[in-house]
Amino acid sequence: MNTENMNSEEKATTSTTSGTSTTETKKSIYSLIEEEIKSMDISDEAKKRKLKKLAKLKKQQLNVMLVGATGSGKSSTVNALFDMSVAKVGEGVDPETRKVTEFQLDNLTVWDTPGLGDGVEKDQEIADEILLKLQEKDSEGEQLIDLVIMVVDASSKDLGNYYTIINDILIPEFGELASKKIVIALNQSDIAMKGTHWDSENNKPDDVLEAFLKKKAASVRARIKENTGLDLKPVCYCAGYSENGVQRKPYNLTKLLYHIVKAAPKAKRLTIAENLNNDSNNWFYNDDIKYSESLKKDFGDIVVDCLGEGMETGSDIGGDLLGIPGMIVGAVIGGVIGGVAGVFKAIAS
Repeated sequence: MNTENMNSEEKATTSTTSGTSTTETKKSIYSLIEEEIKSMDISDEAKKRKLKKLAKLKKQQLNVMLVGATGSGKSSTVNALFDMSVAKVGEGVDPETRKVTEFQLDNLTVWDTPGLGDGVEKDQEIADEILLKLQEKDSEGEQLIDLVIMVVDASSKDLGNYYTIINDILIPEFGELASKKIVIALNQSDIAMKGTHWDSENNKPDDVLEAFLKKKAASVRARIKENTGLDLKPVCYCAGYSENGVQRKPYNLTKLLYHIVKAAPKAKRLTIAENLNNDSNNWFYNDDIKYSESLKKDFGDIVVDCLGEGMETGSDIGGDLLGIPGMIVGAVIGGVIGGVAGVFKAIAS
């Protein structure tokens, strides 16, 4: 599809339902919020204040780094989470350079590091690259990288490289905020027991595998705390894949997204919502609906903070606010001054 003539506030997105893909155009969340503000029955001065808040949110740049062993599924994870079809590839495009690769999605940048575990010398080169990137500053003089997602193969027992990166780089660079800026993602949970005990029909672990994954997550959490001093709660998930005619849909991706959103600075969280993958199947299979509910509140709080002033109790801002069909549908932000936070109507419901 030719998108060269498309408005800068619009994107071509692909929605998949029951194996059928359709390409649609969605407006930027910031553009939609701006339209809502301009249509509100409030004074021009109040509109200016809201638009000023929105302008600040729109300028926020979120930088996410991916770290993980070769074969852990870093690429499949970022492809499942975000709309990588519009990503622009920056530095480090040649994998043989062992450089960090930059993927730019509007105001979200994903920094993908080379895979660990291919030799001591190469691992040290990668660690040096990670350190250099962590030491970079943004245009405001603040640390460039906002959070780090550490992708771990759920069947692996070797966490040595992860301890090294956490102890030697992440803790020194993030300081006391390290525990809040690191997400431990246990990928490939579907094959954690050599591919057995996965309920393919319902795309979830059976009772045996579920119990195994709970023990695995608890074990990884305890080992990381013992070796680094950080108490990090791992998320077991499956990023999904297509291999030899087998199509595996993502599992627990909403749970992973929840932890990523919580690790991101609040002012930058709408950046994540703006760039999420549009395939509803990616968000459908989860072990607990509470993470969807929490995400609605987190995103909704930000929008209400921008729009809430001057709204009467019980009033609603209607419309398909996010414009992400199938995933976040008919988003209705309740602007209730009496303390009721706004909610996004449905994520994977």
